[in-house]
Amino acid sequence: MTTERTILLVVHTGRDEATETARRVEKALGQHGIGLRVLAAEAVDGSLQQVSDVLRSLGTSIEIVDADERAAEGCELVLALGGDGTFLRAAELARNVEIPVLGVNLGRIGFLAEAETDAIDSVLDHVIERDYRVEERMTLDIVVRVDGRIAHRGWALNEASLEKGPRLGVLGVVLEVDGRPVSSFGCDGVLVSTPTGSTAYAFSAGGPILWPDLEAILVVPNNAHALFARPMVTSPDASIAIEVEAGGHDAMVFCDGRREMVVPAGGRLEVTRCGTPLKWVRLDSAPFTDRLVRKFRLPVTGWRGQ
Repeated sequence: MTTERTILLVVHTGRDEATETARRVEKALGQHGIGLRVLAAEAVDGSLQQVSDVLRSLGTSIEIVDADERAAEGCELVLALGGDGTFLRAAELARNVEIPVLGVNLGRIGFLAEAETDAIDSVLDHVIERDYRVEERMTLDIVVRVDGRIAHRGWALNEASLEKGPRLGVLGVVLEVDGRPVSSFGCDGVLVSTPTGSTAYAFSAGGPILWPDLEAILVVPNNAHALFARPMVTSPDASIAIEVEAGGHDAMVFCDGRREMVVPAGGRLEVTRCGTPLKWVRLDSAPFTDRLVRKFRLPVTGWRGQ
């Protein structure tokens, strides 16, 4: 059975709720002639494999693909069932082919998700009818230089972070903006975040929340030992560099929580705006303020809760 519409399903496997939700997704989309792709590493999950086998026997189109840069090629969208980690994994697959991502939260906060799992039937109705809009979210290009040469390239939706190694002392760094040194200080690390990532690691490190329609780059020192080491908001077109102090400890670079590589003393992390934003599926027009209050369970009835 061939289909003109295909959706890549990315699932947090190993959880009964995820398997049951995937079953409902596969059945509903299959009934409307929408084909599915499942990542090979997830397809070997016992429960998900059983669901796929049954649906294949009913004529539903299910394709098993590797989790590489072509996994989402030709798809209508990527549907992520899980928490923020699952959404970030889906975003990594979707970004190169500019396919929109829709998140359904099966985790705790799930700030990146558009809907909760109890609304899955409504979500599927929107998908089947193509009743959704697509926003663009700013992303980051990451370059690590060692001895002046490019040693690694990466990408981030939320943030890139340069961090000290485990059980090591203070990390000495020099922060630069647009090729000009701003400050040197000791710290546990420095985060460079998008507005989308401002509610994640950067927020935990003391950074401000930025509305996602704002275009800017947020720089947040983590546990810095200096007076002038406060969070900074720069132009979205700024070039941010963090150099590891020569003669000091090695550091590590993480992109959206994924460990990328070790940066030796004297190496540097360079972060700029990526030319390709992430396409983000929205199902309603609720403002970001409502999402912020709901996800963080903020009191809004008065400072004494009255």
